[in-house]
Amino acid sequence: MRETWDGTTVEWGSAEVERGVRLHYGVAGAGDRTVMLVHGYPQTAYAWRRVVPLLVQAGLRVVMPDYRGAGGSSKPSGGYDKHTMAGDLHALLYEHLGLTGPVTVAGHDIGMMVAYAFARRFPDRTDGLVVMEAPLPGTAAYERSLGDTKRVWHFHFHRAPDLPELLTAGREQLYLERFYLDLAFDIEAIGAEAVARYVRAFTRPGAMRAGFELYRAFPADAERNRADLEREGKLPMPVLAVAGAHSTFARSMDGMMREVAQDVTFQVIEQANHWIPEENAEALAAAVRSFLSEHA
Repeated sequence: MRETWDGTTVEWGSAEVERGVRLHYGVAGAGDRTVMLVHGYPQTAYAWRRVVPLLVQAGLRVVMPDYRGAGGSSKPSGGYDKHTMAGDLHALLYEHLGLTGPVTVAGHDIGMMVAYAFARRFPDRTDGLVVMEAPLPGTAAYERSLGDTKRVWHFHFHRAPDLPELLTAGREQLYLERFYLDLAFDIEAIGAEAVARYVRAFTRPGAMRAGFELYRAFPADAERNRADLEREGKLPMPVLAVAGAHSTFARSMDGMMREVAQDVTFQVIEQANHWIPEENAEALAAAVRSFLSEHA
């Protein structure tokens, strides 16, 4: 399937990354350097629609997967720890798409946790890491964030067995729109078309359960992240940490990433809260381009 985002052609496909698990993904651009964009919850790769054309115009090749459990990808019963999900993306890039060199991995929200796991698991395949708008399990900042029940109430709710599925069944749009509205600087920024697309994706069989499993894996993610840091030390590759100016993460992203990485650059994106790729794609793309230029 082919789609056009602001004049940029996106080619969609799917790949089996392990037996019975397929990832839906898009590819745009034909540059020598590849950037992989990993979306967050509750979204799909469509979240990057405003960022991708700007990166392609800068001469980059861009890959945008729907990670395991989201969008058009498979929704298996397990494998939602971020170490496993990073393996999915590695298989997509190097076994299916045939890449040979390293990539820059950028992740938003849950996608940030997956991007970090990719950089940690495959450091020789990662020439740069861009992270935004989530607490990283296993860090002191994450542990502190768990006490902010007003901000991360859903971390606790989503991890309850069975209850989230029961209470959201048939009410997916009402539930998901709460996130888009509550965490926005501009409540119109995401747009009705995108919301409809996300809601359609999350009303597919197994999709809401898969989304909750991402959160149920947090304790395992935290344990692995702590063990990896103790065993291997801080990440060696350059890291760009990004937060929206109107987000609570503007106070914590820099220090949090310095817990786990040696070389960290921090940037605040103006006119944005949590949904940076949709609220201020231009500033985000400029920050990524600058980061890549500095670490060419």
